[in-house]
Amino acid sequence: MVQNLLTSSLLPKNFKIKIYITIILPVVLYGCETWSPTLRDEHKLRVFENRVLRRIFGPKRDEVIDEWRKQDNEELNDMHSSPNIFRVIKSRRMRWAGYVARMGERRVVCRVLVGKPEGKRPLGRPRLRLECNNKLDLEEVGCRGMDWI
Repeated sequence: MVQNLLTSSLLPKNFKIKIYITIILPVVLYGCETWSPTLRDEHKLRVFENRVLRRIFGPKRDEVIDEWRKQDNEELNDMHSSPNIFRVIKSRRMRWAGYVARMGERRVVCRVLVGKPEGKRPLGRPRLRLECNNKLDLEEVGCRGMDWI
């Protein structure tokens, strides 16, 4: 339903970006605070965001060749000033982790986030837990060695 709005030449680009931010992004990022995304998931989200931005901004006229062409990812990022989709996920995840950490140890959500499961784990590399993702996010921000709680 929204595809026709994003490709319409009658709507201004800033209105299309507002549609993307208010309608599309919340649907895509529903529950992202509890995700433990892999590199494959990150790649898929970046591809999705670039596809939507290409629909919003449309093709670009190249004066040298005098033809229409797709815009590069760098050109899209220059035109779209807000942070990319993965930074939004990381900021939401850090905000949610802080909220849960302030709840206290009695609450079930905090026990699930901080607790360690009992029993044997399956063979292979263990998946990243929310606690590990929070530590990695803090290291990217520049808070190395700090206890995130």
